[in-house]
Amino acid sequence: MRALILDEESIAAAAEKGQTMHALVRELYPLTRSITGPGLRATVKRLGAIVPLEVTEVRSGTPVFDWSVPEEWSIEDAYIEHESGRRFGELRRSNLHVVGYSIPVDTTMTLAELRPHLHSLPEHPNWIPFITSYYKPGWGFCLAHRELQSLPEGRYRVVIRSQLGPGSLTLAEHVHRGASEDEVLVFAHDCHPSLANDNLSGLAVAVQLAAFLAQRTTRYTYRFVFAPATIGSITWLAMNESKLAHIRHGLVLSLLGDGGPLHYKKSRGGNHAIDRSAWHVLRTEFPGSRLLEFSPWGYDERQFCSPGINLPIGRLTRTPNGEFIQYHTSADNPDFVTADALAQSWLVCLKIFEAIEADVRYVNLSPKGEPQLGRRGLYRSTGGYYTGVPDRQMALFWLLNQSDGNTSLLDIAEKSGLSAGVLARAALDLQVAGLLAPAAGANSIG
Repeated sequence: MRALILDEESIAAAAEKGQTMHALVRELYPLTRSITGPGLRATVKRLGAIVPLEVTEVRSGTPVFDWSVPEEWSIEDAYIEHESGRRFGELRRSNLHVVGYSIPVDTTMTLAELRPHLHSLPEHPNWIPFITSYYKPGWGFCLAHRELQSLPEGRYRVVIRSQLGPGSLTLAEHVHRGASEDEVLVFAHDCHPSLANDNLSGLAVAVQLAAFLAQRTTRYTYRFVFAPATIGSITWLAMNESKLAHIRHGLVLSLLGDGGPLHYKKSRGGNHAIDRSAWHVLRTEFPGSRLLEFSPWGYDERQFCSPGINLPIGRLTRTPNGEFIQYHTSADNPDFVTADALAQSWLVCLKIFEAIEADVRYVNLSPKGEPQLGRRGLYRSTGGYYTGVPDRQMALFWLLNQSDGNTSLLDIAEKSGLSAGVLARAALDLQVAGLLAPAAGANSIG
């Protein structure tokens, strides 16, 4: 198998991967997911058909730090039926119609009695909001505001055929073993129903990254975790504290399918290798990308970066949560995300991994003056490179000049302005030519 250094073939594969990921988003979209239950398990089962997964069920009531695993929820049907027989808010038309974790209901009431249980978006009258009540028992329906306004006076039968009781929370992991026990953690939440950008885009990108890495050799071990938001990451952390010392880098992935610019949110520490690598890739290769400082609000990075855990984990998204109007509504559907955006997000992640893998300290084995590159076939363009000749030649010069055993490839990338990928490929050629070697204690790439 080849090392994780991206060549023209890998980059060309991104477009095809985009179509594959978009098809997966469409396939998973109708499933009624929640933080527990059959929809979540069905989603994990589908991901497990792409890469092997180790699935763990954590029983309801299990203490996990300051939380406990909740009761399991499932739902078969739900609707509001007017005395005329006309139905509204049917689960079969959209699984967003029911407030997540609604308790079972079968009762009749007037419209005035029903209204406090109804939610809509007056500013977007055709969209259904996504609302949950995981930890406070209750029930409700989410309607397009246009539908809510059309409700006639009279009596209504309200039916929610759900179940809430002892069960378990589903965690799933895929591990790609590298040469080292040091790990890169990739996390994607898998609990939201019928939201394509949040959360299916992250799942699709993560599982296709895992599938790609299965065909490559890597320095690091890559651990992919699929779990519900918040309670899922907290449960995984509580169940795996003994593994955390191996985690050297990490990414939380979500919101990767819309047309907005790429955003990298720093880890709590703010200057870990993952922070430097991710921003270097975005800054040098994806113009318009934006860097976000850490804040304790957002997705599961806030759990991985809590003070008692404090892992070097950042977050990659396109438009951040809450900053696009479709967020947590029925407008976040498969037509909102694009294959092109998913393909680019997938490629960005691989380039970040490539930068992490390549961040090695080297020693110039011919340090007195500039070695003669021409007679080694290095002072000209060679096949298999997707960047221009000047960048390739400058990469050779920068590596030879800076490789003193103390300066890492990422240091050189930041100094030179060249991409880590270009430098990684040049470093391989210099090693083959006998001009460069890993410093003592450093693992070579390839």
